[in-house]
Amino acid sequence: MNKRIILTAAFFGMIAVILGAFGAHGLSGKISEQSIENWHTAVNYQFYHTLALLFLATFSRAKNTLINVSYFAFTIGILLFCGSLYLLSTREITGISETQILGPVTPIGGVAFILGWVTLFLATLKGR
Repeated sequence: MNKRIILTAAFFGMIAVILGAFGAHGLSGKISEQSIENWHTAVNYQFYHTLALLFLATFSRAKNTLINVSYFAFTIGILLFCGSLYLLSTREITGISETQILGPVTPIGGVAFILGWVTLFLATLKGR
């Protein structure tokens, strides 16, 4: 097992629980229903990819370069995709404009997620 991957997953899992609870209790009534849905989308994707990171830790003994690429892609995806959705969801109370850099960041994070899944697929094909 790869300690770095597990620590990253544990951190992202903890943050997802905190942000999920904050979205359900701290943001209710302060932002629109659509923004709450976007917040929950970010939390869900963060959880999905946290679990994917934990799964990657089981491959870490193989010293496969593709597993490292997948790790970095999932991590970047969480930071960019989920992070930008969290910020965009709260723009009603933070004043952050969608026209700022955040709008284009979300799809870049989504592409990072796709890259993570593709490299996991390829690593599995390459492995024994």
